[in-house]
Amino acid sequence: MRTTEVTPTPTAPTPAHPQETNEQRGLPLLALLALATAVFITSLTETLPAGLLPAMSTDLGVSESATGQTVTIYAIGTALTAIPLTAATAGWRRKRLLLTAMAGFAAANTVTALSTNYPLTMTARFVAGVAAGLAWALLAGYARRMAPPHLQGKAIAIAMAGIPVALSLGVPAGTFLGKAVSWQIAFLAMTALTVVLLAWIAALVPDYPGQGQKAQLKQQRDDRDSTKPSMLHTLRVPGVTPVLFVTLVFVLAHTVLYTYIAAFLDELGMAGSTDVVLLVFGAASLLSIWIVGSLIHRRLRALTLASVLLVGVAAAVLAAFSDTPALVYVAVTLWGLGWGGAPTLLQTAAGDAAGDAADAAQAMLVTLWNIAMAAGGVFGGVLLGLVGTSSFPWTILLLLAPVLLVVAAARRHGFPGRA
Repeated sequence: MRTTEVTPTPTAPTPAHPQETNEQRGLPLLALLALATAVFITSLTETLPAGLLPAMSTDLGVSESATGQTVTIYAIGTALTAIPLTAATAGWRRKRLLLTAMAGFAAANTVTALSTNYPLTMTARFVAGVAAGLAWALLAGYARRMAPPHLQGKAIAIAMAGIPVALSLGVPAGTFLGKAVSWQIAFLAMTALTVVLLAWIAALVPDYPGQGQKAQLKQQRDDRDSTKPSMLHTLRVPGVTPVLFVTLVFVLAHTVLYTYIAAFLDELGMAGSTDVVLLVFGAASLLSIWIVGSLIHRRLRALTLASVLLVGVAAAVLAAFSDTPALVYVAVTLWGLGWGGAPTLLQTAAGDAAGDAADAAQAMLVTLWNIAMAAGGVFGGVLLGLVGTSSFPWTILLLLAPVLLVVAAARRHGFPGRA
C-alpha cells in the first residue's frame, strides 16, 4: 500500500489530431500496461523474499528470522520516505520521475542478487523501499492523466492490475525459479524486466509536467498550516478510527505468516511445495478481488466480515490440522479468498467514512499499512526465533479477534452495509 499523487491534474498533452477531444479519445493501452508492469515490479520486489527465505538465509549466513527483515526494511523505506520525497520531487517532469524510480529498482535488485553481505543486502532492500514509495505516489495519478475523464477509473484499474498479477503469478514464479536455479537468479530476472520496462516507458509513456514552483510553495504553506489539524480532525470523523485500527491489526496478522511462509512450510515438510502453495494463495486472491469488485458498493460490511472470518478459519485450520497437506491447501485457499480483496475493502471504507477528509484518511491508512508490514516482519521473526513457526496461526487468531469485534461494532460508521 502506498500513497497516490495529490498534485492538481494539469492540461493533458495536445492530441495527435487537434480536433480530437478527451471524450473521443480511448485509453492508451500500451502506456497503461507499462504502468501496470511498474506496479507488478514494485509489488513483487516487496514480497519475493517470502518464498526464498531458506536459501537466502543460508547464503547470507544469517537466520531465517533475520532474512525476514528484508521485507521489514523495505516497508520502513517506503513509510519513511514516500511523503517527503513526493514533496521534494513535485516539480519534476512525471516521466523523468518514473524512470528514476524504476532505475532505483533495477539497481536495488541487482545489488540484492549479487550481495553475500547481510548489511549490504538490507541497504539494497531499503533503497528498493524508497523507490517503491516514490513510484506508488506517482502511478495512480499518472494513469489518471492519460485518460479522458469518463475513463479515468478504468485507467487506474488497468495500472493497478499489476498487484494481483504479482500476487498470483509473480511470487510463485519467483519461488519456483529460486528453487530451480537460485534465489539470485530470481532477483536478476527482476532487474532484466525492469531494464525492459525502462525502454518501454521511454518509448511509449507520455510525459507530463510536475507541480509548478508557485503551487509547490503554496502547498508547503498549506501543509505547515493545516496538516496537524487536518489529521486530528480526520481521526474525529466517525468511522475513521475503526477502519484504521482494522487496517493496522489485520495487515499485521497477515504479514506475520506471509513473510515466513517458506519457513512455515519447511517445518511441515512441505518445503518443496512453497511455489505451489503460493500459486494457490494467489489464485484465490484473484477470485477474491473479482468478488469484492463486483459487490463492494452493496455489501461492504458483509464482505469485510467475511474477509476477516475467512482468514481466521484458515488460521484455525493451520493451527489444528497442519500435519495434513490437503488441509493446508484448503487453509491457504481460504486465506487467499479472505485476504485478496482486503486492500480494496479497507481503502473504500476509509474514503467513505472520511468524506471530505478522504485524502488525509488514505494517507494515514497507507502509513499504518506499512508500519504493520514492518512490525509483522519483526514480530514474526521474534516468534520464529523464540517459539517456532507453529505459533503463527495461533497469533493470527489472537490478532483477528479484536478486528472482528471492531468491524461488527462499526455498523453505522466505518463498515456500514453499503459503501
